[in-house]
Amino acid sequence: MFNQGQCCCAATRTFVQEGIYDEFVRKSKEYAQKRIVGDPFDDATQQGPQVDEEQFNKILSLIEEGQKEGAKLECGGKAAASKGYFIQPTVFSDVTDNMKIAVEEIFGPVQQILKFKTLDEVIERSNDTTYGLAAGIFTKNLDTANMYTQAVRAGTVWVNTFLAFGAQMPFGGYKMSGIGREGGEDGIKEYCQIKSVVIAIPQKNA
Repeated sequence: MFNQGQCCCAATRTFVQEGIYDEFVRKSKEYAQKRIVGDPFDDATQQGPQVDEEQFNKILSLIEEGQKEGAKLECGGKAAASKGYFIQPTVFSDVTDNMKIAVEEIFGPVQQILKFKTLDEVIERSNDTTYGLAAGIFTKNLDTANMYTQAVRAGTVWVNTFLAFGAQMPFGGYKMSGIGREGGEDGIKEYCQIKSVVIAIPQKNA
């Protein structure tokens, strides 16, 4: 929901272990319904409008597509005001990997909650995307965290946090999520021009 969902590494696909799935969905719905949508210049507002009409219509179209494909709309799904580009915080459950809302980047306040059983399964499904900018895992098991962070193909992987950045940390993606890095020493290299000079010498000196 951060920045109206207009965030390059928004947690659009949320994989939840089956043992806590129903509770997670319930709490996500409660959280979304409590969010205050309105004037972004009002300090009480938690969510402002989408960037423009085109994006507004795209998000609503994808929400409609999610319902048609069989995802369960837990809350939201409509315009949040009679004018402007405001969209209700939206939560979907019973989402499957092949649904359009799980495949495409929505860039709107829309959360897809998917169910999984095992770590191996969720790693495979996490990697089953053309994108790879960021991922995150919440766990109390260090072995689980290490296995996931090593196996998932994403440029940034957060453990027990999300959207945490530091100036010394390189940021960029795998696959279709960009080329190169910004931030850290790797980011500085993006501003450098490397020159190779090759000089022929008349005889070997070693």
